[in-house]
Amino acid sequence: MPTLLLLLSGCASLPEAVRELDANTGRVELEDAPFFPQQRYQCGPAALTTVLTMSGASVSLPAIVDKVYLPEKSGSLQVELMAATRTSGRLPYVIDGTLSAVWNELAAGRAVVVLQNLGVAAIPRWHYAVVVGIDPQRGEVILRSGTDKRRITTTKTFLRTWRRGDYWAIVVLRPDELPAHVDQGRYFEAIAALEQAGQLDEAAVAWQTALRVWPGSSAVLFGLGNVRFASGLFAEAEEFYRRLLARDDRPLVARNNLALALAQQQEFDAALAEISIALAQNNDAALVSELEHTQETIRKMQADSQ
Repeated sequence: MPTLLLLLSGCASLPEAVRELDANTGRVELEDAPFFPQQRYQCGPAALTTVLTMSGASVSLPAIVDKVYLPEKSGSLQVELMAATRTSGRLPYVIDGTLSAVWNELAAGRAVVVLQNLGVAAIPRWHYAVVVGIDPQRGEVILRSGTDKRRITTTKTFLRTWRRGDYWAIVVLRPDELPAHVDQGRYFEAIAALEQAGQLDEAAVAWQTALRVWPGSSAVLFGLGNVRFASGLFAEAEEFYRRLLARDDRPLVARNNLALALAQQQEFDAALAEISIALAQNNDAALVSELEHTQETIRKMQADSQ
């Protein structure tokens, strides 16, 4: 299959400061959150199974263990947790490292996976837990943690152990929902990663969800074009690329991919016309070879069809 050029690049930054919750903020606890007690060193799979189950995903702890547990490390890395979330048809979204961000997700009905260091800097003891409640008045954070279904820790202790884990925290989103407070770039990258993991139907739903919030976004229209192309729906892909270019004709990667979508529909003359426009408009030396490669690919497809 021809290679599509990508529009998204870079990473959205995360704030480092952890703000205390206002003393007047109400208590929140997801009492019905499921609990999967961990076996030795398997806190990552247990935590992930909890939030995946809450999202409605059909998963089991043994299956998640097989996906994310690394015996040589006696644990799980964040990248494995994120990947397993995607293969389960869900979006892992890294939230801001603040208590208020965690509280907002809890208030929206989503538990939050956090990475803690329960040891010290010299002798770390990494641990994944699920935040299911915060009580600002009592200064407490409520966790599904280890073999404890309801571990209550002081906010001060929680923040100290969470800080050692760089305030890393994720929520698991269905493709049709947004986090409580969404960072556009971070959310788009989460959808693109879902698509790259081969979850095309789920990625399409997520891009459509994003389109309702950001109807004029070139990145969203581009993402929808790419996921339709990857699904073999070339006419739909063409439609989204054209909608993007009608708003802004500068993204040459969109015109490149439009040409490929047209070629897949055997509209070779139209495809070559689009790539000629892209070559004429291009002033990026790094893009020339990619556009020329697309042009040659289309010519070969045309010759093979005759």
